[in-house]
Amino acid sequence: MSIRLELKKLTERELRIVIYDEDKHSLPNLIAKLAIKKPGVVYAAYILEHPITSYPEIVILTDGSRNPLDVFEEVVNEAQKLVEEFSQKFEEALRNAFKERK
Repeated sequence: MSIRLELKKLTERELRIVIYDEDKHSLPNLIAKLAIKKPGVVYAAYILEHPITSYPEIVILTDGSRNPLDVFEEVVNEAQKLVEEFSQKFEEALRNAFKERK
């Protein structure tokens, strides 16, 4: 699976990144939900202008106390850890279910 990112805007307080991926909601939604919880972030969301012809644009705005690109990097690392944790727990649940069926 290949995901391409395009940096649309970067200032001291604002980051806008387009995610080119066929799944237009899962990853952008996760990033926005994690970002809004970070200290210094005043707004985080994703914009999808048209469900068929456009790709989601993530917007992260800070109060100026943090660089929005640093926030994005932190959120991507956190999302990766969540995915790894989920995968481990899912595999464990499958093993346990398989054992119970025997």
